[in-house]
Amino acid sequence: MGKKVLFINQEITPYVPESEMSVMGNLMPHKIQELGFEIRTFMPKWGIINERRGQLHEVIRLSGMNLIIDDTDHPLIIKVASIPQSRIQVYFIDNEDYFQKRKTTVDDNGDEYSDNGERAIFFARGVLETVKKLRWTPDIIHCQGWMSAVVPLYVKTAYKEEPQFANTKVVTSLFSEQPKGNLDDKFKHSLEFKEANSKVLEKYNERFDFIELGKLAIDYSDGIVKVNDNVNDDLLKYAQANDKPVFNHSTAEEAQNDYTTFYNKLLG
Repeated sequence: MGKKVLFINQEITPYVPESEMSVMGNLMPHKIQELGFEIRTFMPKWGIINERRGQLHEVIRLSGMNLIIDDTDHPLIIKVASIPQSRIQVYFIDNEDYFQKRKTTVDDNGDEYSDNGERAIFFARGVLETVKKLRWTPDIIHCQGWMSAVVPLYVKTAYKEEPQFANTKVVTSLFSEQPKGNLDDKFKHSLEFKEANSKVLEKYNERFDFIELGKLAIDYSDGIVKVNDNVNDDLLKYAQANDKPVFNHSTAEEAQNDYTTFYNKLLG
C-alpha cells in the first residue's frame, strides 16, 4: 500500500491567483499522487475564494467543532472541492472571524492583518482535528507557506500522543514570500495548547516576527525543502546549523522521483 502524504498548503490554484506558492500547492499533490501515494490536501478558505465558481460545499459531518483561540470559541467549518484538471480533493478550513470576508495576508490597503498569527493557529489546529475525524494516518505531513508554520510544533507536542501522528514525519517548504510584520504577545498566548506552551518560545527573539515563526517550523520539522534561490538566507542557514536535511526543489519533471526519494529517506 502506498504511503500517505498530507499536504497543508497556504495557497492552491485555481482557488487563488497564480504565484509560486499556489502553483506548487496544486502541482505537488498531483505529482505525488501519480506515483501511488495516497494524499489529502488542505488550505484556508480565504475570503477571496469564489465558492460557487470553485464548487465548494460544506462537509457537515466534519464541521461543528469549536476551537478555543485566545480564550474565545471559534467555530470550525470544513468545506471541500475538487481541482478540475487533476480531480484532487481539497479540504478548506473556514471560520467567520478569521477567513470570511477577508483576504489572505493583507487587507485592501495592503496592511498585514494584526491577527495573522492567530489565524495560522486556528488553521493548524483545524487541519489536525479534521484529519483525526477522517481517521486518516499520514506518514508525511508537508507544510507549504507561513500559514502552516505552526503545524510542526503541534504535531511534535500537543498531538504527539495521538496514534495518527505518533510516527509522522514533517516536511516544511521554505518560500521567498514572507510577511514583514511581528506576531504580538496575543499570538504567544494563543499558541498554548496541551504540551505546546509558552516555554517553547523562550529560545526565540522576544520580537517574534515571521522569521522567528519560520525557525519554529524548522525546529519541529524532520526535513526542509528549499523551493528557490531566493529563500531567506537566515532561515536556510538556521536549518543547516540545526542539522535538518535540506532538499533543493527541482523542476516539475524531476520533482516526482526526487520528492519520493526525500520522503522515503525521512521515513527510513
